[in-house]
Amino acid sequence: MGLSMTIPAYTIRDATPDDAAALSRLKLRCFRETFLEDFAIPYPPADLAVFETEAYGQARVAAELIDPTHRSWVVTDTAGALIGYAHVGPCKLPNDEVRPGDWEIYQLYLQRAAQGSGMGRRLLAHVLDWLAEKGGPIWLGVWSGNARAQALYQRWGFVVVGEHRFRVGDWVDEELTMRLDAPEMSGGR
Repeated sequence: MGLSMTIPAYTIRDATPDDAAALSRLKLRCFRETFLEDFAIPYPPADLAVFETEAYGQARVAAELIDPTHRSWVVTDTAGALIGYAHVGPCKLPNDEVRPGDWEIYQLYLQRAAQGSGMGRRLLAHVLDWLAEKGGPIWLGVWSGNARAQALYQRWGFVVVGEHRFRVGDWVDEELTMRLDAPEMSGGR
């Protein structure tokens, strides 16, 4: 008798204003799983509380979803629950080579339970295909201690072009600035 395996079906779709509450919760969950649980960064509690509200609060997420200069996608499971997301917009990284019209991948995350499913690769391909149509380089910042994310982006052609600091209140994370020049359509890599 053969062994059968069910592979979860995920869907990538544009995020809508109706997703604001669920996306806010997902962003907070992914941030906590990654930086508090996986990397155990000891952010001061007061700084963390302010940062989480400012970066992932429902009002902030709702504003991003209606901002015509931003674009967000969500990954849903078969029940329609949000399990991942990506968010892009105008590049705001502190690098002398950033030009008006350059895009930045602000966030690309899957909750822990969906990691290793291949969905992260599919989501990144989807985002890069959309950005390739816009032309120009694509930027992102990645925490200097996140070797797994750095390796993923390098496999897609991103190169480290600098460093910058990311503030969580008074706490400072050292980040790498990465860039992908003139991206091509992924072809479903």
